[in-house]
Amino acid sequence: MKKLSSLILVILLSSVLALVGCGNQSASNESSSEGEAKEASALPASGPITINQDIPSDQKIESKGPNGEEAVSAKTLELTEEEIAKIKEGNYKAAIAMHYAGNDWSQAQIDGLKAAFSKMGIEVLSVTDAQFKSEKQVSDIETILARNPDIIVSIPVDPVSTAQAYKMAAEQGVKLVFMDNVPNGLEHKEDYVSVVSADNYGNGIQAAEIMAEQLGGKGKVGVVYHDADFFVTKQRTDAFEKTMKEKYPDIEIVARGGISGPNDGLKVAAAMLTKHGDLDGIFGVWDVLSEGILAAARQAGREDLVITTIDLGTNVGLNIAQGGLIKGLGAQLPYDQGVAEAILAAHALLGKETPSYVAVPALKVTQENILDSWKMVYNSEAPEEIQEAAK
Repeated sequence: MKKLSSLILVILLSSVLALVGCGNQSASNESSSEGEAKEASALPASGPITINQDIPSDQKIESKGPNGEEAVSAKTLELTEEEIAKIKEGNYKAAIAMHYAGNDWSQAQIDGLKAAFSKMGIEVLSVTDAQFKSEKQVSDIETILARNPDIIVSIPVDPVSTAQAYKMAAEQGVKLVFMDNVPNGLEHKEDYVSVVSADNYGNGIQAAEIMAEQLGGKGKVGVVYHDADFFVTKQRTDAFEKTMKEKYPDIEIVARGGISGPNDGLKVAAAMLTKHGDLDGIFGVWDVLSEGILAAARQAGREDLVITTIDLGTNVGLNIAQGGLIKGLGAQLPYDQGVAEAILAAHALLGKETPSYVAVPALKVTQENILDSWKMVYNSEAPEEIQEAAK
């Protein structure tokens, strides 16, 4: 019974972490297990494959990998036209095994992967949706392996219970590229090609910088953090707090409140504003809970409160475009993360050395660049309501 309870807890916590990576996006119960995801946006027909070179890169990658690795910027990755031609000759096949495919963050990753693989002439056999269930992901991987893929790109639902399935794939000679995290016990080079993530630490810095700019370098702020030992969210909060302490000594963090799930933002922020009526700003560790912070501020009549966060979802994007209380955020770039994963898989097929940890640069999003930022994050135009608000 204890083992079962522990497994359930791990799966629930993994689901929360997945939501952190996804941002506030539309949920869907539809599975894309046979590659039924929406049509991928195309990369330029000619030339090398790279991630979007318009992504700002004036700041270094701040994040470390799951095992403390130094990050290599995804902007340094390239697959030349000659290499693309060689890959096409191999008639390779790939599969994508998602933890969950029913949101825009996952779909953007899939789109980036499909677009890059299409340009390489690599057939995508299937895109599976584990629906946050580790046992389903194990079954998905076993089904995929029966089709003899050359590549699997995946994000583990749970790094412990799925590890053996990924190990089986590695032993079968499949090139494994991971999103965000690595299954327990797998070794770089021996078992997997690389892990690709957003610069979560860098995004935390961006949220701090926006807060400091809005407050004129002085004031009192609160922090709503994720009260769980999760690598991604801890990096974000650490970055925000360290930036304030070291760079903005006149901004004091006077309140901290932990949440266990995305719906706790309202309750925690409301209590924070009741106890600290003189707060000038609140940082929320991801966008969904920051919608709760926004609601709490409105309930308290605090239309002067400054809110910053991480992840560009539709609701926070709309509030930023409207010039609302959410003044900006640090954003992930999932489409380009997918392109980077495909490039690394191709490098492995070509026998090239691959770094153990790659990160896509952080993106600072404010009202001034909300439309350009949306297009950069999702490789598509912003929803009409955001476009109208931005005008």
